[in-house]
Amino acid sequence: MRKLYYRGYQKIMKAAMENIPWRTPLVVEGVHSLGRLPALVSAAGINRLFVITDKGILEAGLTDVMLEQLEMRGIHCTVYSDTLANPTIHNVEAAVAQYNEVQSEGIVAFGGGSAMDCAKGVGARVARPDKSISDMRGAFKVRRNMPPFFAVPTTSGTGSEGTLAAVISDRETHEKYALMDTSLIPHVAILDPYLTLDLPQEVTAMTGMDALTHAVESYIGRSNTEETASYAKEAVRLVFDNLEASHNKGHDLKARREMQQAAFKAGLAFTRAYVGNIHAIAHTLGGHYNIPHGWANAVIMPHVLEYYGSAVHKPLAELADVAGIGHPAETEAVKAAAFIEAIRKMNEKMGIPEKVEGMKVEDIPGMVEKAYREANPLYPVPVIFDKSDFEHIYNGIRK
Repeated sequence: MRKLYYRGYQKIMKAAMENIPWRTPLVVEGVHSLGRLPALVSAAGINRLFVITDKGILEAGLTDVMLEQLEMRGIHCTVYSDTLANPTIHNVEAAVAQYNEVQSEGIVAFGGGSAMDCAKGVGARVARPDKSISDMRGAFKVRRNMPPFFAVPTTSGTGSEGTLAAVISDRETHEKYALMDTSLIPHVAILDPYLTLDLPQEVTAMTGMDALTHAVESYIGRSNTEETASYAKEAVRLVFDNLEASHNKGHDLKARREMQQAAFKAGLAFTRAYVGNIHAIAHTLGGHYNIPHGWANAVIMPHVLEYYGSAVHKPLAELADVAGIGHPAETEAVKAAAFIEAIRKMNEKMGIPEKVEGMKVEDIPGMVEKAYREANPLYPVPVIFDKSDFEHIYNGIRK
């Protein structure tokens, strides 16, 4: 009975999504496209800009030229650089206090998914000062326009520069949860592959597998549409064609550019078709152990896809064809298995393990409960997991 309710809820959400006003960011792309940001900020009438990044990016000097060009246009910039790898409520609240203190008028998120998530949390709190982050968890709780928001990704993974979602950690409860609202979609996305050239191999691997997880989960889910399917398939093709080259030859500009496109298109796919049980489990690993999200997704993905069994043979076979895996004459089951094995091999080549070290048996019941509550009833997964199913996966990934 409960699963019938979940499926009914998901059908209603899918229908509702078709009638919701949807914003697609203005996309500015290409090598050195970051140079166009000051003119775009100026055109928006912004005089005081709030830049959210992290200490590593700031110390590496990646923001220096951008900040100098903005100041030359008379745009005063305040930088918040205390963003953590898994941004917390404390991060967001500290940044909001600083944003309000300097009376900022717009936001630039400069960095990976963490900077984007933190920036969206800040935007949500500025739009709704009457609500806490926890009040806005879940779908469509913001419902007011956030300040002008410019997203500058320096990794190719989350696709957050095109999505409605922000994931925030609560250090007190060890939870990671999502805020989802169309008002959180960036107004402008700057896709400059030059900014990704010096990404470490480990970061390239985990962010690239994050993009693949977004594409796969959106494609196999029950809220997939013709448009999201097209985005997801293109993202899968781009990842299989370019991730290993990005990982092995970091200054391959073409591969870096294609991976940016993969992440962005996977983001466009899952922001309307949603993710699934892989993400629900990954969020608990991030909340409990601060495990990077993309790394967790990469480890979990083959285990969950195998566990789904015949329910995903057809869509995974279609993705295998897109990725050029296996022979076209093979059965759907064989092609699906080949696709899962290809994910495992890609993980192995990039140093991502098969299982998670350090998981505590006593933590599993709590993580099961959190993953179950995140996934249900919202995620239109191919197979709805009971708590026993989640427990099976946790035990399967624990080393």
